[in-house]
Amino acid sequence: MIFHDAGLLHRWRVGEGGMLRGVLMALGYPILSTYSAVIAIRNSHYDRVGGQKVPGLKVVSVGNLVIGGTGKTPISAWIARAMEVRGLRPAIVSRGYGRDELILHNRWNPNTPIIADPDRLKAARLAGLDGADVAVLDDGFQHRKIARDFDIVLLSAEDAFPGYLLPAGPYREPVRSLKRADAVIVTRRTASYRVAEGVVAQANVIAPEALTAIIHLAPFAWQDLRGCPVNPPDGNVLAIAAVARPTEFSQSIGNMVRGTVELMSFPDHHDYQLDDIAKIRHAACERTIAVTEKDAVKLAQYGDIIGEVRVLVERVQWESGRKEIELELDKLAGAIE
Repeated sequence: MIFHDAGLLHRWRVGEGGMLRGVLMALGYPILSTYSAVIAIRNSHYDRVGGQKVPGLKVVSVGNLVIGGTGKTPISAWIARAMEVRGLRPAIVSRGYGRDELILHNRWNPNTPIIADPDRLKAARLAGLDGADVAVLDDGFQHRKIARDFDIVLLSAEDAFPGYLLPAGPYREPVRSLKRADAVIVTRRTASYRVAEGVVAQANVIAPEALTAIIHLAPFAWQDLRGCPVNPPDGNVLAIAAVARPTEFSQSIGNMVRGTVELMSFPDHHDYQLDDIAKIRHAACERTIAVTEKDAVKLAQYGDIIGEVRVLVERVQWESGRKEIELELDKLAGAIE
């Protein structure tokens, strides 16, 4: 079983790497320099030529600047539902890297086609051939081969902003890339609304023409592994997380329960095996196991042997900017009609 240090991962994300960051900067400088140059050349190319359009298909991209954990999947699902409400036929286009995300999309929007392919242009064309009139790209900001009609970038209020490029930090692109975004949405889980407002203000300086909004990915309900409502954990908890932000998940649990919370984290998209379940069960002892929805879809097959599990369900809760985003979606729907 592969473990990773959630504490180090958290400090790396928020810009508090200390000696670790110094080592990464020293050892990774050639990689960082090359990576930065490649990104600059690639972006310069697409700034000149643009992406390719798919005839008869509008494209909404939901992406970010960092590696994972900003809420792309739930917000992409929210956008798809918003398109359906407007009488459109959306399809969700995903890279298909994690089967957990595809299962969640299917659960949240069972009537929406999901097309998984690393080549987003190819996938979007398939969506159009299948009858879709709008494609929602889940994690599409860096996939500039395809043109988009509404480009949404998510920033996490829990991350350092601005931050370091890979490998010294979690950023896939420099923050100046926000200039090409149509909308910047700051998401938060454990950070305060005031912190999120601060990130919005900084983003406004870089991309003054972009719409801005704040979304709280808020704890909403507790379920069991079958999706049935259950009571919240009572007492001590073992938090299990194979997500990009395990520390934030355990902090959310800690804010909701009276007992202690211990975190056991795995790499993002980890595919649980029987030996993982045995070790989780041993570590839990008499404690309740708490997991994310993303983990629950992979743990459900072990429901008979893993013990008592509570699944924390989050919901997209708009705190600012929803009206402006909805108006842009109205315009997009009007253009299709």
